[in-house]
Amino acid sequence: MQETGMQETRILIVGLGLIGGSLAAALKEAGFAGAIAGCDRDADEIARGIEMGVIDSGGTRFAEQLEGVSLVVLAVPVLAMDGVMTTLAEALAERAEHAWPVITDVGSTKAAIRDCAQRAFGRVPPQLVFGHPIAGSEKSGVAASNSALFRHHKVILTPQHDTQPQAVARVRAMWQACGAEVLEMEVERHDEVLARTSHLPHLLAFSLVDTLARQDERLEIFRYAAGGFRDFTRIAGSDPVMWRDIFTANRRAVLDALDDFEAGLARLRREVEAGDGDAMLATIDRASHARHYFDTLLNKTRYQVSDHTMQQQALRYRVAPGGTVTGRIRVPGDKSVSHRSIMLGALAEGVTEVKGFLEGEDSLATLQAFREMGVAIEGPHQGRVTIHGVGMHGLQQPAGPLYVGNAGTAMRLFAGLLAGQAFDSELIGDASLTKRPMGRVADPLRLMGAEIETREGGRPPLKIKGGRRLAGINYDMPMASAQVKSCLLLAGMYAEGVTQVREPAPTRDHTERMLNGFGYAVQRDGDTCWLEGGGMLTAGPIDVPSDISSATFFLVAAAITPGADLMLEHVGINPTRIGVINILKAMGADLELSNQAEVGGEPVADIRVRYTPLKGIEIPQDQVPLAIDEFPALFIAAANAEGTTRLRGAEELRVKESDRLQAMADGLTALGVDNTLHPDGIDIVGRAPGEGSNGPSYAGGHIDSLGDHRIAMAFSIAALRADAEIVIDDCANVATSFPGFIDLARKVGLSLGEERADGGEGA
Repeated sequence: MQETGMQETRILIVGLGLIGGSLAAALKEAGFAGAIAGCDRDADEIARGIEMGVIDSGGTRFAEQLEGVSLVVLAVPVLAMDGVMTTLAEALAERAEHAWPVITDVGSTKAAIRDCAQRAFGRVPPQLVFGHPIAGSEKSGVAASNSALFRHHKVILTPQHDTQPQAVARVRAMWQACGAEVLEMEVERHDEVLARTSHLPHLLAFSLVDTLARQDERLEIFRYAAGGFRDFTRIAGSDPVMWRDIFTANRRAVLDALDDFEAGLARLRREVEAGDGDAMLATIDRASHARHYFDTLLNKTRYQVSDHTMQQQALRYRVAPGGTVTGRIRVPGDKSVSHRSIMLGALAEGVTEVKGFLEGEDSLATLQAFREMGVAIEGPHQGRVTIHGVGMHGLQQPAGPLYVGNAGTAMRLFAGLLAGQAFDSELIGDASLTKRPMGRVADPLRLMGAEIETREGGRPPLKIKGGRRLAGINYDMPMASAQVKSCLLLAGMYAEGVTQVREPAPTRDHTERMLNGFGYAVQRDGDTCWLEGGGMLTAGPIDVPSDISSATFFLVAAAITPGADLMLEHVGINPTRIGVINILKAMGADLELSNQAEVGGEPVADIRVRYTPLKGIEIPQDQVPLAIDEFPALFIAAANAEGTTRLRGAEELRVKESDRLQAMADGLTALGVDNTLHPDGIDIVGRAPGEGSNGPSYAGGHIDSLGDHRIAMAFSIAALRADAEIVIDDCANVATSFPGFIDLARKVGLSLGEERADGGEGA
């Protein structure tokens, strides 16, 4: 069966309706070379299936069709499954169990079908793989068969602990041959999820149409029904018998879902009755953006239910060697400021207007988290966001864990903010974030009285117990970290007394600046800052400057490319963030700042950078924490500088989205750049050409970014001085911090293409 990757010789489909007929048609179209038989109590359906060419043979008597069958698919209504399973068990009783075919089903409720199997066979046979294709139509019967019905749709398998792995693999291969994406989850979880995402919507559609159809004005109502009504009620035309069976079989989970829906509907009714515009906006806006946010997220990723992580599709960058870097651009808003603007705006009294908001996945995850805690937020639209603050104690308990994607900043800052709430909460993230250390915030928060549970090694998820009484502490941070400092200051707002944090080296001070901007006094004396708990925040406008971390890739691109002349507009030049500017200038880069101003407490400037040969330096220790996120790009500058660049005291790079020291060292080695890795740094020997030469500095090569957006972008700009193409794997996370990177890179002169590593087209 080379065409489909299947090993089946003869497949029997029991129940030749829409799903059974479409499965047969899809297998035929995929080139399945075996025989497909059908069994249905309606002889006319069998005859029609043969006439249409979707099955090769068939009949109405189950046992007679089992001869030579290697795979049985039970595609009958859920309430018919008892009889079908009993008949199957009786027919197979005459055979040795090792000679049984693999058995699967297509039912949309699994616990009831598992019970049928246990009654019929006395247990769940190891050859039986429960399955459910998430596809369908309001049409029914074999005449409605559609060979494309399962293409790009999900099929959920729910194997038991003792199900044969080979049986699971064969069922998986069948569905994959039909173009479906196959996932696995537990039976009970399946029934809970489907009750909410499929069964409840059908129940509501049936109820709405039935309610309106029984009214005296029904003809007029349906005459003037617009597209929204038709879209919502289309599924009310589905097979009534099938849905009666589903509601009956999955009764408990459907009723639980209906209870949750009725509670939400009652809440919205109260808001409408009271004319509470803010509350209505919060509900409607939360729903609107949740649909958009999760739809966008899931289109780019695949949700693995087993471990609550988001696995990115494999996206690859392919960057041609050479290019020019010229023009005038503005990079997206600062991610650190964007996160904090939402957090403090949500806790403030009044309405906060934000301009320049970064519409990347990390920041959108923060927005969504606050929507789930009852905050009304309008936007984002072209970088504008309006936040209707709920005050320091106005957040509501979210319905489930708060997902923050790949955002380490969000998780650490949320930990401090949520430690002071009255409700329990849980913070989860994607696979990369789940590996990052959170003990550095959890431990000092526990000293303040917070109760926080982490996985082994202080890793996420974070489970935070609400209602704990926090007390201010004096904390000496063991290593410089703006995220830890910010976390403790946010928790300190909810603590009794003073919370004081001393940092061993200067770190970003966005939180202190913005807290003061919102009217919450933060004091500083040298390396120590502090605040007193019990204050309040007052809303005000925020203009987010362009992110210097994002600008860095273009600063370096221009600094290493002969003939380059680039202007970057409205870049944040916060004194705690300008390490990259100081280091590039020390290497001899031609950087000029103009139009310097202060916007919302944050200094900004336009930065012009022109090419001039760089030289290797020993990076000053005091600049390391001021440029910690910019080092991947700076390493590319070092590879193009004459002489050796040495970095020490940067062990923090080992616990970012990847081990950035190791990842960059491996990538530089792949390009032929001489480097020596150290526990807390690296030595990079630049191979810059002589004065006036435009030749390459190193070879092309294949790079694994390890899903780290900064590694991917750093090696993208490295191609400007390579002698051959650079191919970079695992680049999907670039959208996390820098939406629009590819477009801006092309605009200034890079030849950068995106493709799916599995051979598909890029996003």
